[in-house]
Amino acid sequence: MENVKKMMYVHGFASSGSSGTVMSLRRHFPDWRVVAPDLPVDPFEALELLRATVEKERPLIIIGTSMGGMYTQQLWGVPRIVVNPSFEMSRTLLFGHMGKHKYTAKRKDGVMEFRIDKSVVERFKQMEKNQFDGVCEAEKQLVYGLFGTKDKIVNFRPLMTQLYGEERCLMFDGEHRLNDTVVKKNLIPLIKELCEAFPQEEQNFYVK
Repeated sequence: MENVKKMMYVHGFASSGSSGTVMSLRRHFPDWRVVAPDLPVDPFEALELLRATVEKERPLIIIGTSMGGMYTQQLWGVPRIVVNPSFEMSRTLLFGHMGKHKYTAKRKDGVMEFRIDKSVVERFKQMEKNQFDGVCEAEKQLVYGLFGTKDKIVNFRPLMTQLYGEERCLMFDGEHRLNDTVVKKNLIPLIKELCEAFPQEEQNFYVK
């Protein structure tokens, strides 16, 4: 039986499981296993992969940034932190990200490019309709939002406040992307707080 503590990281748009944030988490948590899958472009496939990974790996906590925060919010039953979540990816992609893109971090499958077209945008639009269906009183105790004061890309703090409560939506001095300073000063203390509040032996995950 594997006794290593695990956390899962869900990357943002055009990134991968080998992003700088993953490397930073592994440096700060050398005794933990940081699970960070490369996500498919299709949002339903990505969410299916993430839920299957949660079932298999049973992480103690999940952290997601930007697009990854949007997915992480939907991984019900697990303590999780969403950082600058992008809840309207369909709109973001349609107005600024159509066409071919290069991944900013190396993927395990070796794929270097991907394409966003109207069919992908439509898939995101379909998924977004139901992304908050699982929010309930129990879930509100499991989720924190972290929001950069200088984030010029998205701002869904008002929506997160409405859904989860103002006390669950924290601010940090930073932009949309995380850096090691923010990870050390803001993210790590919150990870430790959630893990202490919900030790694995008391968790009742993976039922949704």
